Amino acid sequence: MAIRPINLAKIKEKIPNLYEGVVVIAKRARKINDDNKLEFNTLTSTMNAGHEEEFEDRENPEQMKLSLEFEKREKPHIQASQELLKGNIEYRYKVEKEK
Repeated sequence: MAIRPINLAKIKEKIPNLYEGVVVIAKRARKINDDNKLEFNTLTSTMNAGHEEEFEDRENPEQMKLSLEFEKREKPHIQASQELLKGNIEYRYKVEKEK
């Protein structure tokens, strides 16, 4: 996989504070990663593992194919940064309650 640098000036165009932009990207990347894990676990739980013997490791071709498919997907942090640059991420600041 080729390394593609991200131009930080582009992030700063979308969000005035670069550090806030990085936090927004990180939170979105975590959400994407959690969704991918949930999808992967859901799909693997539906696969027929055959009869399982204790402490025996066997390769499951269906699971290997699925793992490779998920591995080929775009990494969550790249996907999140592209979403931010395209303007597809909405974010807001927490409002502190007055005492």
